[in-house]
Amino acid sequence: MAGFFEGRQLVIASMHQKEQVLQPLLEASLKVKVAVADGLNTDLLGTFSGEIARIADPLTTARKKCELAMQRTGCDLAIASEGSFGPHPSAFFLPANEEWLLLVDKKHRLEIHARHLSTATNFAGQAFSSLEELESFTSKVGFPSHGLILRRSKDSTEGILKGITDPEQLRTAAKNILEKQGAGYVETDMRAMFNPSRMRVIEETAILLLKKLNTTCPNCQLPGFAVTAVEPGRPCSLCGTPSSAALAHLLVCSHCQHQEKVLFPLGKKTEDPQYCQVCNP
Repeated sequence: MAGFFEGRQLVIASMHQKEQVLQPLLEASLKVKVAVADGLNTDLLGTFSGEIARIADPLTTARKKCELAMQRTGCDLAIASEGSFGPHPSAFFLPANEEWLLLVDKKHRLEIHARHLSTATNFAGQAFSSLEELESFTSKVGFPSHGLILRRSKDSTEGILKGITDPEQLRTAAKNILEKQGAGYVETDMRAMFNPSRMRVIEETAILLLKKLNTTCPNCQLPGFAVTAVEPGRPCSLCGTPSSAALAHLLVCSHCQHQEKVLFPLGKKTEDPQYCQVCNP
């Protein structure tokens, strides 16, 4: 889609410095002029640290960010990301970072998004009752390159300290908590500017989005014709039993909803018997 967005102003709806990774990719790939919505307070839509609960789902929240940024700047092209953290949906013992990145183009009435789930995160938190316990935690989560949050307790937001990247500040604040109440709670700060690991996941999500933006719908000729579902069932080459491997991809246009089903999308018509539940149970 060379030229589709070229020369237009694109606003990033972020107050957490996500432009560090988004701006170079967007300007190079889309040939747009990137700006940041100065003064936009996206924390009003929810904070990781719990002062304000996120009410809507991630995609709706990202859409609201885009709307606010466009209202604030007068741009008709905006992009926003929204992240979530918790146990991986299938590997429950691993923490995961789910990122959504949404581009809204009011001029063409177009919305295109990408979702990325990654285990490359330091998301963690624990109670501590000594400086030794605190230091043990910090050594596991990439401090001080990754910021931390200190609380009086896990669910308390009173007197919360965020964005800690200075070891001396951390030690002083922790000693103060321990002297007052004997225990505290420490967790990773998941805001992008304090979390290089998350910033990399946002960058990876942007690359996925740009791949979508570089696919054109054969029906309406607009960008965003991408895989939305995978149909399993590629047959085993030995016994013919349908496997869990991809038999087909379903591509759907995010604008006109045109659909196409592509059989054997990876160029393989059969699956290796080692991945067959019958041949290799």
